Amino acid sequence: MTHPDPAIARTLARHPRPLGGDTTRNLPQPAISLTGMVLNNADQAQQVMRIGKKPDWLRARVPGGEGYLRLKGIIDEHRLHTVCQEASCPNMGECWSRGSATIMILGDTCTRSCGFCNVKTGRPTTLDTDEPRRVAESLALMGLKHVVITSVNRDELPDGGAEIWAETIRRTHEACPKMSVEILVGDFCGDEKAIQTVCDARPEIISHNMETVKRMHPAVRPQARYERSLAVLKQFKAAGLVTKTGIMVGIGEHDDEVLELMDDVQAASHADVLTVGQYLQPTRNHLPIHRWVHPDQFAMFKQQALTRGFKVCESGPLVRSSYHADEQADMLSLIKR
Repeated sequence: MTHPDPAIARTLARHPRPLGGDTTRNLPQPAISLTGMVLNNADQAQQVMRIGKKPDWLRARVPGGEGYLRLKGIIDEHRLHTVCQEASCPNMGECWSRGSATIMILGDTCTRSCGFCNVKTGRPTTLDTDEPRRVAESLALMGLKHVVITSVNRDELPDGGAEIWAETIRRTHEACPKMSVEILVGDFCGDEKAIQTVCDARPEIISHNMETVKRMHPAVRPQARYERSLAVLKQFKAAGLVTKTGIMVGIGEHDDEVLELMDDVQAASHADVLTVGQYLQPTRNHLPIHRWVHPDQFAMFKQQALTRGFKVCESGPLVRSSYHADEQADMLSLIKR
């Protein structure tokens, strides 16, 4: 039976089973609620179970307008997936209105179950080998100067989808010779041959997200490894490519751990670009928000990133991997000149 509320129905379709189980689903409605009550008896600030409503600095633009509808029409016509929709990105209204979207290839079902991600998890049933052609043709219609392409993880494939990735990059370069291509890929389970296949297609920018600090990896990215992600970034840079990574904050990390991550990334890869954004809990079956990080704190992260060797850092509450990616590419070009 489909839920009458479209938003709830969409969530249930993505996550039919609670991640890690839902310990309260079979309990009757409680007579009283302890939410918000003190969890400790120490002489210090109260610790509460609920973060509460979003702060004033977290306000996203509602989707709509001519640019949004035009882009949506092209995406729907070519049967494409976007991470904007699948991951419920808060910036979709702003980005689509200005003609910018992040295409998601290799289907819409991910073989991993990260505790923060709203893309549905499962075992994909098919591999769409015609997808690279459709992506290239749709991008030619969009007339963009810069595009970001990402994908779900396809761990069930021998190469993790590397050949589809390479063909998508090549076809996009052929169809859109004046457009720069930025890609955001997974770790291919550390398969260096698969990673090199993607690198050899020569995207203008190649990105792999660290997502969170080392201590938080088992909870946030249970099927990934902190050191493996560093090795992926190292191989990108060794291939001579502009390298980028991103993290989210507010999921349980400490500020000093964020700075340590920056140092680790620079030591491993001398990456060029870093993005830092606020974690937003997609559903109650995902990891909870630990804190709302203030814009002043994001400004500190940006300053520290630039000091530590990143050429460009986009840091703010609504920042995501592909947020203002075209402007980041322009900034890198200016720095090189």
